[in-house]
Amino acid sequence: MAKILIVDDEADLETLIKQKFRKQIRGGEYQFFFAENGRVALEEIVKDPEIDIVMSDINMPEMDGLTLLTKLSESSPLIKSVIVSAYGDMENIRTAMNRGAFDFITKPINFEDLTLTMEKTLQHAKQIKDTLRAIKENNILKMYVDANVLNFMGNKDFATAIMANETLEGTVMFVDICGFTAISENAPPDVVVALLNSYFDEMVKEIIAQEGYIDKFIGDAIMAVFKGDYHLDRAIDAALALCSKVNALPAVGDEFQFKPKVSIGLKSGEMISGNIGSESLKRLDYTVIGDTVNTAARLQDAANENQIIISESCYNAVKESFKCEKVGDISLKNKSKPVTIYQVIA
Repeated sequence: MAKILIVDDEADLETLIKQKFRKQIRGGEYQFFFAENGRVALEEIVKDPEIDIVMSDINMPEMDGLTLLTKLSESSPLIKSVIVSAYGDMENIRTAMNRGAFDFITKPINFEDLTLTMEKTLQHAKQIKDTLRAIKENNILKMYVDANVLNFMGNKDFATAIMANETLEGTVMFVDICGFTAISENAPPDVVVALLNSYFDEMVKEIIAQEGYIDKFIGDAIMAVFKGDYHLDRAIDAALALCSKVNALPAVGDEFQFKPKVSIGLKSGEMISGNIGSESLKRLDYTVIGDTVNTAARLQDAANENQIIISESCYNAVKESFKCEKVGDISLKNKSKPVTIYQVIA
């Protein structure tokens, strides 16, 4: 549900907003809050910091809209704001934009324009929150950080939580760009790095879309982890989307005409998560380790171009949801018996 704060000293605007958006309010799409000036608006945000956007008039008693914009940028930078005012001159517009307004609407209000602007602003606010959530889930803060640094940051509870070691259930996915080594040996370094980063960027989008996080980049490969409900299903959905996305990318290079393909290995099971690395170097990498991780990497080694390889236990867990084909039995390092593998088709 999107939370929208309307800041205006016109008493009838609240009634008008509730009438115009009654279907969305009744359907649970929007929740509106109202404040008669900037001071009350800031109090509302303290009460409910999950407010997504603020739509504010300029001329109000006690605290005007432009002052509110300044306060918002200092105290709640994630909240996007739209100015809705009869003062539509360029000076006010420029001042509002310089103080962080996302958009500007003039009165009298055109509700079609208001709706489109509100939806656009909400989408932008959601993208920012999704990005921050992805960063958090990707454990960026957990990389290269030791307990002393975290304690120095002044939050011991956070430090304890971020340094905790645990056993978890999840799915590990390894994705390798097939044949990229040949490109790295023949193309200029700037071309290699730019190309690899562009491929990674496309793949990461599909992983994050299924609520996976990137554990690490290893050369021209990605290690991703999926946790929570239906982690294996989401990992396979990401793998299928990722293959499709990469296959649609154009060939590059005047001389080598490289067409990217990927090979993918997936394995679900228990793994240990924790900060692994060298304390003397103050370089710790929050990652997952264990047989599940090792097996996923070796399944990826066994995969060909455009193949998504899973173990028999994973196949049994998803065979009613995904179309799979038996590949056969293979020998894996540190496994005494051959392992039966399947490829996911769709």
